[in-house]
Amino acid sequence: MPSASAAAAALVLLFLAFSLSNAQPGFISLDCGGDDDYTDGIGIQWTSDAKFVSAGQEANLLLQNQQLQQYTTVRSFPADNRKYCYTMNVRNRTRYLVRATFLYGNFDNSNVYPKFDLSLGPTPWTTVVIDDATTPVVQEAIILAAAPTLSVCLSNASTGQPFISTLELRQFNGSLYYTTDEKQFFLRLSARINFGAESNASVRYPDDPFDRIWESDLVRRANYLVDVAPGTERISTTKPIFVSTNEEPPQRVMQTAVVGKNGSLTYRIDLEDFPGNAWGVSYFAEIEDLAPNQTRKFKLVIPGKPEFSKPTVDVEENAQGKYCLYEPGYTNIPLPFVFSFGFKKTNDSSEGPILNAMEIYKYIEISVGSQDANIMASLVSRYPEAGWAQEGGDPCLPASWSWVQCSSEAAPRIFSISLSGKNITGSIPVELTKLSGLVELKLDGNSFTGQIPDFTGCHDLQYIHLEDNQLTGALPPSLGELPNLKELYIQNNKLSGEVPQALFKKSIIFNFSGNSDLRMGHSNTGRTIVIIVCAVVGAILILVAAIVCYLFTCKRKKKSSDETVVIAAPAKKLGSFFSEVATESAHRFALSEIEDATDKFDRRIGSGGFGIVYYGKLTDGREIAVKLLTNDSYQGIREFLNEVTLLSRIHHRNLVSFLGYSQQDGKNILVYEFMHNGTLKEHLRGGPDDVKITSWVKRLEIAEDAAKGIEYLHTGCSPTIIHRDLKSSNILLDKNMRAKVADFGLSKPVVDGSHVSSIVRGTVGYLDPEYYISQQLTEKSDMYSFGVILLELISGHEPISNDNFGLHCRNIVEWARSHMESGDIHGIIDQSLDAGYDLQSVWKIAEVATMCVKPKGVLRPSISEVLKEIQDAIAIELQRELPSSIHHLMSKTSPSEAVNTTGSVQDLEQNASFDELLMRPGLR
Repeated sequence: MPSASAAAAALVLLFLAFSLSNAQPGFISLDCGGDDDYTDGIGIQWTSDAKFVSAGQEANLLLQNQQLQQYTTVRSFPADNRKYCYTMNVRNRTRYLVRATFLYGNFDNSNVYPKFDLSLGPTPWTTVVIDDATTPVVQEAIILAAAPTLSVCLSNASTGQPFISTLELRQFNGSLYYTTDEKQFFLRLSARINFGAESNASVRYPDDPFDRIWESDLVRRANYLVDVAPGTERISTTKPIFVSTNEEPPQRVMQTAVVGKNGSLTYRIDLEDFPGNAWGVSYFAEIEDLAPNQTRKFKLVIPGKPEFSKPTVDVEENAQGKYCLYEPGYTNIPLPFVFSFGFKKTNDSSEGPILNAMEIYKYIEISVGSQDANIMASLVSRYPEAGWAQEGGDPCLPASWSWVQCSSEAAPRIFSISLSGKNITGSIPVELTKLSGLVELKLDGNSFTGQIPDFTGCHDLQYIHLEDNQLTGALPPSLGELPNLKELYIQNNKLSGEVPQALFKKSIIFNFSGNSDLRMGHSNTGRTIVIIVCAVVGAILILVAAIVCYLFTCKRKKKSSDETVVIAAPAKKLGSFFSEVATESAHRFALSEIEDATDKFDRRIGSGGFGIVYYGKLTDGREIAVKLLTNDSYQGIREFLNEVTLLSRIHHRNLVSFLGYSQQDGKNILVYEFMHNGTLKEHLRGGPDDVKITSWVKRLEIAEDAAKGIEYLHTGCSPTIIHRDLKSSNILLDKNMRAKVADFGLSKPVVDGSHVSSIVRGTVGYLDPEYYISQQLTEKSDMYSFGVILLELISGHEPISNDNFGLHCRNIVEWARSHMESGDIHGIIDQSLDAGYDLQSVWKIAEVATMCVKPKGVLRPSISEVLKEIQDAIAIELQRELPSSIHHLMSKTSPSEAVNTTGSVQDLEQNASFDELLMRPGLR
């Protein structure tokens, strides 16, 4: 018998296990790829994920730094077109926190950082982008369960294999995180911050009974809680805080805070996947013992958005006492991806503002899913042990089950079911008869028994394969009522009786052999044979006709091709061929007209890799810039043809106007409007006439003009156009100092809507490193170049320098990033700028530029998002003097589209398109 002490120990362990299970109601914690169940150091019970997913491969991580046990394994999935889902039981109409983490650890020994999609059921949650093998990526969402199960799915790998480290579910009580639109939107976490934290460590379970992870504001990473106001101090208390209201933040979080001793608290933070509408709240508790004559009153300040300032906050009064929670916020507020906010004390307050914690979530619209989702859920529930029935999630979204095909509508329908050879027994599921969009049904090679059900509810059904089963009974007459039926295979079953007469009225392929007791009616024997023979003969005739047609067509095509192919001849030959097809869409100048306008190319105003630019004036008085091709290589002609093709169809006030071209006597010429004030490059670093722009507002206006031109290329052109050589020397200024984008020799139109392999072209210093490595060109490559231009506008420095960026850095991107990560914005500001600019607007542009030059294109904003931030910065500068102009400056922008192109190149620096100005000032 066991000893008394052993029995007592067993009772203690049993009690602890019971206590832990009761302390974690509604918790599911899956160790993905793990084999064992265990309890970690903070008391969370972890379970192997094997019973929650039907696919995937386990892998152990070999990491130098010791990780938590749940991060030592992963489960990975094939990089294919399928989705792989975890399905967990939940309580309907209950809110849950869903958390997924991803620690790569080079589990596949490929050193290829994965990128893949994550969804909640049919709704896209986020794209997981791994850019560090040793740091976990954490994604959180809060969702109202609308069914008895909740699925988390991985799919659509762009690079590497989808994988997951942990998956957690935490049930909320009562009205926590209630929103009026929670049936249409779920909340995706962007920030949950513990201000005044005493260490870098996060606060979570058991301090937070719901196991939310409250990140310390001491954590230092790029663009996280920068621009902290002077006089910000940290305070704390050990006294209990009453937190049992609203979202119930943990006491430990509310026992620390920051206060603005100089009267204000300000912060800036990047919000992942914004702009968008947000659920955001601040958590306040008065934890200082103020004297009777001391007061703490303050207001929320969001630069450029005075309409979102909350009424005056008096924490002690609003919370109805000291050491009590007050939680003001917005449940639907539009926020940018770079969010500046602050709290400023009122004039009648003796103390500066206080802030204990903050949460920000983005609203994500919930997909309605496929129209047949409930029917299919009922179907697969009949086969709980079958592997094919365990794929989970929506049958169609974001990817269809392996045995299902769906339509392409926003709310798709199932049109094909293919369950051939799955060893399924029992009767044919009645759910299949309710799929109103079904076109094809393949159930052959199973062990189905019983009668064939009535499929008249499947009006579009064309192909039915029920062969090689054990079906019995009569063939239902309803099969003859299917108006679109083309094929019916029922051979090798145990069917009996007569074939329904209605089937003889159709031209179908019909095979019912191998059913010894199934016979044709006496009056229809001859007719049936004719139908079958006709069907077979018809198929043969169609096949023969197709072969003849194919051979004839191929012959014709070959002949036609021989007659019309354009042989790649010398460059001038290509130019000559082009002129024959392009003259109708672009004005063609006579060479004599150009020579008269330029005094026979007398006034040279610029040069570059393409050729030489001359000043001219037409007979109607228009001033022009004439670009004469001197590089008559194949590549030079390609650039010339490219510019004519593109510029003849694009027109925008922020693109340099293309007036026409000339091809005569071996000369290839492009004609543009003349831009009186030269290039942005000159005005940032000084030109021949010392024309440097020292007004920060003017630099912002130039950035806005250029962004509008790029936005037109990215979103206003069909197909979309990628410029591919954006730089400060390709942004020109007219007589009114308005900016226009120029030089489209390297630009690429997008014809297929996805990135295309492209031999790299561009200018060193502006060239997207991801494009350079992968040769996959998208519009995000333009965004990288534009981010460099924004850094030029702030600093006045060129992109590459041996002198300006210190001993260990030649690149403006790394130089600027290092200053910003340390909070030193002054270190990158051009010292020649006029005084009086608002530092907040400079920070905004610096943050936008930093987002644009992210290493991975998927993390960069669109040009429309950047344009909005530039306009917000202009509004900040003007709001003190011209408050009425703010809304006028906030012009609407259209969403950006992804683009892709192809191209070719030789040397990056030598063959970069037009590196110098097209026109110089002073030629009036």
